[in-house]
Amino acid sequence: MIEKMEEIPAFAALSEFASSSAGGQVLFATDDFFAPCENMILDTEPVFIADKYTEYGKWMDGWETQRKRIPGHDWCIIKLATKCVIRGLLIDTAFFSGNYAPKYSIQAACLTPEEEALLPERDSEMGSACTECDLERVKQLRTDKWEEIVPITALRPGYEETRMNFQKVLCDEAWTHIRVNIYPDGGIARLRVYGEAKPELPASDHLIDLISLLNGGTCLEYSNAHYGHPRNVIKPCKSQAMSDGWETARRLDRPEVLETYDDGTLKVSGEEWSIFKLGFCGRITNICVDTAHFKGNYPDTIKIEGAFVTSEWAQSNNITWFNILKRSKLSPHKEHWFTCKSDVVSHIRVTIGPDGGLSRLRTFGYVQPAIII
Repeated sequence: MIEKMEEIPAFAALSEFASSSAGGQVLFATDDFFAPCENMILDTEPVFIADKYTEYGKWMDGWETQRKRIPGHDWCIIKLATKCVIRGLLIDTAFFSGNYAPKYSIQAACLTPEEEALLPERDSEMGSACTECDLERVKQLRTDKWEEIVPITALRPGYEETRMNFQKVLCDEAWTHIRVNIYPDGGIARLRVYGEAKPELPASDHLIDLISLLNGGTCLEYSNAHYGHPRNVIKPCKSQAMSDGWETARRLDRPEVLETYDDGTLKVSGEEWSIFKLGFCGRITNICVDTAHFKGNYPDTIKIEGAFVTSEWAQSNNITWFNILKRSKLSPHKEHWFTCKSDVVSHIRVTIGPDGGLSRLRTFGYVQPAIII
């Protein structure tokens, strides 16, 4: 079912469903003594502050349980952002050099809202552990019998050269929740779950964000992602920083002295672009372009084109793109709303001129139910 990966694997370019900005959520943890489990799904890179301590011990940027002195092992339950097929994981042990979890395993399940309601209310607090009453409630879900998608596997210490523990998963089932087991205790800095969203088909009269990560939107190609990947712009939550958006490097072919056209847009010789596959084919009626946090580095303009592709993207040639949103001026740190009336599209191409950053992109529209991509 699994295959060990030593370098950054291809699945790490897929959408990620456990992080907090994607909509991942910790529902249960056996122990949060040194550092609460929610740290493990933070979007930020883990950091180490040498002289930072709490009343419980050394502060660590991750999930760290106390040294176990009772039978058993520690584990947690994470609700994924949406139902998805898991293609791979990253267990990052950064800075946990003498206190990392020695081994881990992953189990998965699909829970109904009624089953999820059986879980006790989550109280994320450093220095705490679950109660016997909490464990009894969780036992109703028989989480120890969930499907094992990663068996017990050794982890490496959190030094720079050994911290990134990638694991490929060979299973085509779709899941909503995972159980992360650590044996017997210790710390993990970050968890990432990569895969493909498998949402339910919405009603044709239901307005949805066709490009959203939660609806199966995926970034396929891009010209530049120097500071931030374009897949960030389709996350469901509002971005909290520039690092959680798409930002390109400054183009080196910019004119030495900038000039504008009559409509106020810049005259430039080059632009940056990204291409997305929509979660569902549909007609786009409203577009939101958010430049939140990009104040001195927002794009001057944006243009959005659409296409209907009937074959696999990799085998598609001579794509015919048609205009959905004409080249439009943008402003810093602002939501920009546009109305449009597109034909049925399966893919969109986003072009920003000449460079810069976006935090989020929304393409609201109606699903074309007879066409599944």
